[in-house]
Amino acid sequence: MIIDAVYEGGKQGNAADDPISKILEGVGNQGGFRAAGRGSDKKYVVLYTSGEENDWPDTLDLSTGQFTYFGDNRTPGHQLHETPRRGNEILRRTFELLHATPTMRALIPPFFIFKWYPTPASSRSVQFKGLAVPGFLGLPATSDLVAVWKTTQGQRFQNYRAIFTVLDAPVVTRGWLKELATQSVVDATGSAPAVWLNWLRSGRARALSSENTTIIRSIDEQRPDTPTKMAILRVVFEYFEQAPIAFEAFAARIFQMHDTRVIVDTITRGSVDGGRDAIGRYLLGLSDDPVYAEFSLEAKCYQPGFDDASPNTVGVREASRLISRIRHRQFGVLVTTSMIARQAYEEVREDRHPIIFLSGKDITNILVNNGFNTPELVTSLLRTEFALTTAD
Repeated sequence: MIIDAVYEGGKQGNAADDPISKILEGVGNQGGFRAAGRGSDKKYVVLYTSGEENDWPDTLDLSTGQFTYFGDNRTPGHQLHETPRRGNEILRRTFELLHATPTMRALIPPFFIFKWYPTPASSRSVQFKGLAVPGFLGLPATSDLVAVWKTTQGQRFQNYRAIFTVLDAPVVTRGWLKELATQSVVDATGSAPAVWLNWLRSGRARALSSENTTIIRSIDEQRPDTPTKMAILRVVFEYFEQAPIAFEAFAARIFQMHDTRVIVDTITRGSVDGGRDAIGRYLLGLSDDPVYAEFSLEAKCYQPGFDDASPNTVGVREASRLISRIRHRQFGVLVTTSMIARQAYEEVREDRHPIIFLSGKDITNILVNNGFNTPELVTSLLRTEFALTTAD
């Protein structure tokens, strides 16, 4: 298996189209957790993600190799480990072994990550995202597997959020897969990737990190990528469309949701803002010995292009206005319901101005990641925290 290679599914229109079960012997053709082997210690485990679960946003950070995966207790009425495929039991067992004695790592199965990747040939096609191990460098044992609470239709329940490291293994050979199918994990070493063997011996995981060469996001890359997120953006835009000044406080709140180290000091008055809609600080140091970087934030409630309207993108003029307000050792944040025009994006990045852009897509991603994953929940948030007045 090759990193980011796409494996085509079948065309029958049923579960038999699944390609994963044909690549990896002994795993099923449905579900997020697909384990090979009987008993509590598996030969290997597939983590499958559709990438479209708003409640449970599995994410792979390509720049660090950190993979966040949510367990399989996704509906109320069940205890944390009472799931049909026992996926949460697999997570619990895996992380218990990780934090036990070093020799117990030999019982941890390799995890293979696949993402749904429909193609013209098959809606069941998948993309291989990598070989993963539990945990992440610098993350304490109290943080790599956490039971989080969710609420659905007024009912509370728990599910796991697990952190993995995708190893720097560009290829997983067929030979190793055959060894894993017939031997124990610790004995299947003949064709195993060197980075996997090093992790087994030392516990040090060399992550597959990559530098992003696409520093200018296209217009499409700044738009929400699912119908639900597009509906969420519509709620936000239409709520503030007639009260763009009120959008400033919301934009500052979005930046805070993005990172807990953000401190918003002032939401400026529209008539005297000096080109800045909010002013704040970013915590760099320790909480009892803080070092701050100051920032200025601009908010633009612009038409994203709904109902055949032309999108009103943020251009050079708006970006230059924010740049001119940034003093030495400060950075800027520009939040918009729309997108950043390519020329403005290019000029900011090429001249290395310290500006963070948050587009319509980023707004929806931040809301979803903070639990506001439906238009109804976002509407409730807006009405509760950002009630409009006649002055707005």
